[in-house]
Amino acid sequence: MSPRPPPVRRAGRDAAPAWRRRAEARPEEILEAALQEFETRGFDAARMEDIAARARLSKAGVYLYFNSKEALLRELIVSRVAPVAMAAERLAAAGQADPGQALRMVYELASERLSDPHVFAVPRLVLSISNRFPEIADLYRTEVINRMRTAIGSLVAAGAQTGVFRVVPVDVAMRLIAGPVLFEMIKRHAFRDPPPDDLKEQMTLQFDLLMIALAPERPT
Repeated sequence: MSPRPPPVRRAGRDAAPAWRRRAEARPEEILEAALQEFETRGFDAARMEDIAARARLSKAGVYLYFNSKEALLRELIVSRVAPVAMAAERLAAAGQADPGQALRMVYELASERLSDPHVFAVPRLVLSISNRFPEIADLYRTEVINRMRTAIGSLVAAGAQTGVFRVVPVDVAMRLIAGPVLFEMIKRHAFRDPPPDDLKEQMTLQFDLLMIALAPERPT
């Protein structure tokens, strides 16, 4: 009796199904799918099953990692935006000897990272639901705003102590620094206004004007 021929493998069977993909890759894929759904449908209209379909997973597969849309948005804050604030904290800690240059680096970091629509989409989402989900707004304040405030405050204090900056409240300095960055990002990503060709030069000029505003007062 002749041996049976090996089974024919149909086209597409060699491709690993979604559930066989590396487990460590799935949370990031789910987060990316969630962000796309939130951006497309809005946070309220987005559904976990649609997020699962976009991530090529079952709904149960998504729930293995995230138990709600709120959990997804919290993780987006921690993984997409909080690292910007944490990097600012590191720059501030390393730049105490030259607070002016360190402040410039923090400003450039925030400008560059928030220019990424995948990053800016998260604070835009938080703003849209903050009145109904105060715990998410609290998380954003803790992980992002307070960290940035700490970084900027330490540099302003170091500059005032060495005579590089005048003494100003940290919230005033934060508004001066964050204002131009947020204005440009809102104009670009919320109102679809393309950036000017000389955006980098404009942002540099804005920071130079900020440094003039922070310069110590001259005695009259």
